[in-house]
Amino acid sequence: MADTAPPSGPTVITLGCRLNTYESEVMRRHAQEAGLGDAVIVNTCAVTSEAVRGARQAIRRAARENPGAPILVTGCAAQTDPGAFAAMPEVTRVIGNHDKMKAETWKPADLLGGEEKVRVNDIMSVRETAAHLIDGMEGRARAYVQVQNGCDHRCTFCIIPYGRGNSRSVPAGEVVAQVRALVASGHHEVVLTGVDLTSWGADLPGTPQLGNLVQRLLKLVPDLRQLRISSIDAIEMDEALLEAMTDPRLAPYFHLSLQHGDNLILKRMKRRHSREDAIQLTERLRTLRPDIALGADIIAGFPTETEAHFENSLRLVEECGLSFLHAFPYSPRPGTPAARMPQLAKPLVKERAARLREAGEAALRRHFARHADQVREALVERGSMARLSDFTQVKLIWPDGAGSDTAGRVLRVQITGHDDKQLFGTPLS
Repeated sequence: MADTAPPSGPTVITLGCRLNTYESEVMRRHAQEAGLGDAVIVNTCAVTSEAVRGARQAIRRAARENPGAPILVTGCAAQTDPGAFAAMPEVTRVIGNHDKMKAETWKPADLLGGEEKVRVNDIMSVRETAAHLIDGMEGRARAYVQVQNGCDHRCTFCIIPYGRGNSRSVPAGEVVAQVRALVASGHHEVVLTGVDLTSWGADLPGTPQLGNLVQRLLKLVPDLRQLRISSIDAIEMDEALLEAMTDPRLAPYFHLSLQHGDNLILKRMKRRHSREDAIQLTERLRTLRPDIALGADIIAGFPTETEAHFENSLRLVEECGLSFLHAFPYSPRPGTPAARMPQLAKPLVKERAARLREAGEAALRRHFARHADQVREALVERGSMARLSDFTQVKLIWPDGAGSDTAGRVLRVQITGHDDKQLFGTPLS
């Protein structure tokens, strides 16, 4: 995913996850306040080799489209392989994931002066994550709040801990203050985000859990209309979080980090759950919230995966009742244990990923059928783009000239159909 900020300040190109989206907004504001209005900031992703290639392509394109502008590269790919980006002639500076969030990093005299091209520290030495208050996202109806960063787990396929460091949490009081400020500024929805969100609190006094934070927010910020949680590790969902599901203000959508549907492959991935755990959890979630929609990440073509192993992943889509599937081919990341395992042929990995995506498309059609001919509430993001509380995208069919000033509003919408990618709906109010 790539997202380019408006031209009112530095150009920020964001690749990857929702946490990157949040951090890009923090960087954009720091850079703008420091007077770096002509800079291009590329916030990279390292989750797959394709993501890294995409980052290089984005840098070259940015240099062509912004001749003479300083190109500042940061993010997970820059953190894990700074030398490769420093070697690119288009790049002015490479900035580490920790330093990118500091206002002092963006002082032009320090950032653009001197011969030092790489400013990347040892991310494993970072012990805390500071709260960064931003007044929502420009042009968006929802706001993101980073409550956690890093990851203590070492899945055999994943490079992200080496880009983000170990898990660290923002204290609950700071999170509550941020959410209150965002609600006071008129935001309908707040999204809690992090790298390994369900590990929030493990490094804080008393080791609270994510569910404690969610319940606290719902209690202490009564004017918060909708709280949403981004991607979570299914095995770490605590009882307090499950209890919070009964509050209608908690959005009925979870994106689960499942990764595979076969127990042997899950062990080789060094995951901490079984396929049975995944199925039981999704059944319980639907019992607690019948209106819930579930998404998941699943990898196709992991080393040593047989056809039988892969078929278990295909079946898991239906057995877990998934609606939104992020299916992607396994990509070996240098330095990870999985990269040293026996690899599958690339055409086979590609073919299995395509079959998994087909299963995801069928699941999405089943999900759309649940909403057929129903009246739903949708949050308008911009123009004719809106989302239901279960994160389903709706294209609004407005009468001529209507809908231009409705961003941030919640409308009742008559669902009229879909095109396999999004619902169509006619606003009723």
